[in-house]
Amino acid sequence: MKVGPLIPIIFSLLAELIQLYTYVVLVSCLFSFLLAFGILDQRNQIVWNIGNFLYRMTEPVLRPIRRVLPDFGNMDFSPLVLLLLIQYVVVPLMRQLEYMLLTSPM
Repeated sequence: MKVGPLIPIIFSLLAELIQLYTYVVLVSCLFSFLLAFGILDQRNQIVWNIGNFLYRMTEPVLRPIRRVLPDFGNMDFSPLVLLLLIQYVVVPLMRQLEYMLLTSPM
């Protein structure tokens, strides 16, 4: 079985997963703003479950970035740094890897 035809499928699936995670990070930021301004009530069970899910999805990736960034008080720039890293490091590296795998002689 040749692996060549599977490479674009695998990389398109990875790209979709990265895009989905980007949306999760953006929704998490919006959710935290809504909580901070008192628009959402965290005592509501549904709101709490959504917040808990978003926290569990984003915190393992954001925590190391927060350790590296200096303290800006109440402003958290770690989601911005994560989104920039995804956009300008992860996606281009993934495209380059896919190109190398597709053009390399087998």
